Amino acid sequence: MPGPPEGFDYLGQWRLLPFCLAPLILAARLRPRWAGLAGLCFGCLTYPGQLHWIVVVLGRYGGLPDWASFGALALLAAYMALYSAAFCLLLAWMLDARERRDPVRRALVAVWAPPVVWTGLDALRGVLLTGFPWMDLGYGLFRQPLLLAPADLGGHHLLTFALVLTNAALALGLRALADPAALAKRQCPTALRGSWPALTAAACLLATLAVYAVLRNAATKDEIADAPRLKVGVAQGNIEQDVKWTEGMMRETVNRYLALSEQIAGAELDLVVWPETALPFYPQDDPLGGEVAALAAKTAQSPKLLVGAPLYRVEETAAGRMVRHFNGALLLGRGEDGRGRVEGLYCKQHLVPFGEYVPLRRLFFFLGPVATIGDFSPGSASGPIPDAPGERGRAGVLICYESIFPAVARRAVAQGADFLANLTNDAWYGRSAAPVQSLAMATLRAVENRRALVRSANTGISGFIDPLGRISGETRLFTEEAVAEAIPLLRSQSLFTRMGHGFGFFCAALILPLAAPALLARIERRRAEKAAGNS
Repeated sequence: MPGPPEGFDYLGQWRLLPFCLAPLILAARLRPRWAGLAGLCFGCLTYPGQLHWIVVVLGRYGGLPDWASFGALALLAAYMALYSAAFCLLLAWMLDARERRDPVRRALVAVWAPPVVWTGLDALRGVLLTGFPWMDLGYGLFRQPLLLAPADLGGHHLLTFALVLTNAALALGLRALADPAALAKRQCPTALRGSWPALTAAACLLATLAVYAVLRNAATKDEIADAPRLKVGVAQGNIEQDVKWTEGMMRETVNRYLALSEQIAGAELDLVVWPETALPFYPQDDPLGGEVAALAAKTAQSPKLLVGAPLYRVEETAAGRMVRHFNGALLLGRGEDGRGRVEGLYCKQHLVPFGEYVPLRRLFFFLGPVATIGDFSPGSASGPIPDAPGERGRAGVLICYESIFPAVARRAVAQGADFLANLTNDAWYGRSAAPVQSLAMATLRAVENRRALVRSANTGISGFIDPLGRISGETRLFTEEAVAEAIPLLRSQSLFTRMGHGFGFFCAALILPLAAPALLARIERRRAEKAAGNS
């Protein structure tokens, strides 16, 4: 698949986000079955463009034929489209004018039901079938730090809610323009009758979020200015995925990362971060692991090293010996004896289904060969490393796919992480939109928890994200680079971190109460029609 032009910004059209769903919301005015079909078509047309990187992952690196790769893309897009279909179907029931004769209630549902339903469905999509919350609407704002600030209250779901609320208000205005007779007579269009309470409440919420964004940005800037700093370097080795795991590349890979680390050693760093599986071998066994540990023990002033690597553990069970494999990260430092030592480790908790493991293996035994990385076990520990309360510079580690799940980062910060470290290998995605999308989602993890985030990606995009969501040191795709920066270590906890990421699930809980009256009324009406027909 050909790559995009160099520097192409997939998410640069963020200004369209307050308007892009208005046509879909208007489609919910159709009969429920047609509204659901419109939502399904919307999803089937939009999600393949967003998820086209699946073809690269499964085709080029997974070894599947083109028909299977594109088939998998079609199936995933169809699954995602079920949520937009459910959105339109639920709205069609709620907005049925025959069930909402009171204009004030009808307007309240027309303005407020869309953001509640859309956000609630997003939250459910993040947990159902192991979860796939890829690029929810709010992530599109990731390059607008001022607009991201409310995420530390309700997470990225709150941003999505505000965007859909704006779309819903616009859709109501467009319906008013479709009543030229009333406009010609200077009368209030039917669509706007009784709408002022709903629109006023929406305007008040959006204005409150805007004021909060300005105040929070100013307060966080002051916190950043006064915060202690940790000097961190990032090495981007640009190791091609095709050869990454070949025996001949092991030495070359280690040499490349050692050389990149030496390039930035003069910056008097506290920590150097290498990407996910930067070591293409088990460091517990391979002598090359000792050479890597020696980098962190070279001198008393040598920086610590946080490096991604596959790990394993042998366990004794009733059935005999069992070896469990993990996608992990090691924190290497200098011991009292002057030798390198492991100061902490983290094992990835949220694995990629059908990529790092096969869920329901007994049922899907025939899909075992599709696991393109390995057969890993999930880790259980979620705390920061090193696990030493009070120590400066404790990292909350997010390995690749984990950066799209808000709960993983929130737990790490709640347990004392001073910053977040996202180790990833985006070489799987090729020159597609996915590296930018992945960066977008990682940016929200920093803002939600008011923590700086260090991103180390094998082929890019690497860089640093401050607690406001400002990105610096951003590397280019498929380049060999090393960058360094002093990141702020904030101590304050956001409401999102303290209270959890419940806003989206609160919206999900509201869907049934909103839909129930309309559904019950439809059932009662059908019963009445059936009774009248029988008589």
